[in-house]
Formats: sequence, C-alpha cells, structure tokens
Amino acid sequence: MHTLKAGDKAPAFESKDQDGKLHKLSDYAGKKLVVFFYPAADTPTCTTEACNLRDNYERFIAKNYAILGVSPDTEKKQGKFASKYNLPFPLLADENRSVIEAFGVWGPKKFMGRLFDGLHRTTFIIDEKGIIEEVISDVKSKMHADQILHA
Repeated sequence: MHTLKAGDKAPAFESKDQDGKLHKLSDYAGKKLVVFFYPAADTPTCTTEACNLRDNYERFIAKNYAILGVSPDTEKKQGKFASKYNLPFPLLADENRSVIEAFGVWGPKKFMGRLFDGLHRTTFIIDEKGIIEEVISDVKSKMHADQILHA
C-alpha cells in the first residue's frame, strides 16, 4: 500500500456519486477539498464519521471547503446511506476502486486476528491548487471535523 503524503499532488480522479453525477478533482479547483475514505456505507464507525462531518458541515462551508466521501459501495447503497442520515455532501461509489487505489488507501488490514485486503479509513485535505495539505490516517470518527479543522 502506497499512501500519498502532504506536499504530493492529488491524483486526478473521476467517479460518480450516489446520484450518478460525475465528480473530478478539477471540479474543486479554488476550494479546499476534504476527501474521506471509509470502508462501508451504513456501518457503525463509518456512520459516526459521516454524521460528525454532516453535523459540522456549515463550519466547512464557512471556510471554503467541499467534502467528498468515498467507499467501494454501489451508487444505490451510497444513496440509501446519504438519504438515511441526510448527508449534505456527495458520496462517491468507487466500485472499481480507481479513486481508492489512486490515493493508495487499499491494502492489507487485520481485523479480529484475520488478515485481508481492504480500505484503510483515511482523510486527505487538498488545497485550492490540488496539493495535499494533510493526510489523517488516525481518524477519530466522533470528532473528525475537529481533526480536519484543527478546532
């Protein structure tokens, strides 16, 4: 697994969200962009993380941030997740893992003593020019907005 680091250029990506709308890195030029990768929609920790970002969404907007969630789920599953929790930001359905692999967040994981390949919960903060400012790999789902905004 090769994760990008602060100072790297963010990979040019494109993927559809829960509504079938295409999103590309270039769409966010001139804004700060938070890209948070989570293993699976509507699971406990992922829900806590997404809802924490939702509850602090106005803080992000006030600071000129856009937010994108990314998981390997289908558009339909992402749509149900966004609807159920009233999530105000796009959730990319990266079923072929092209965005996930471009950011280097897919690789070996250990869970309950079992080793397998999966998505590593990671958040990237990308500046207005497409450069990664910060990588958060130790995500605290209940206070993730504060981790990102350094509150």
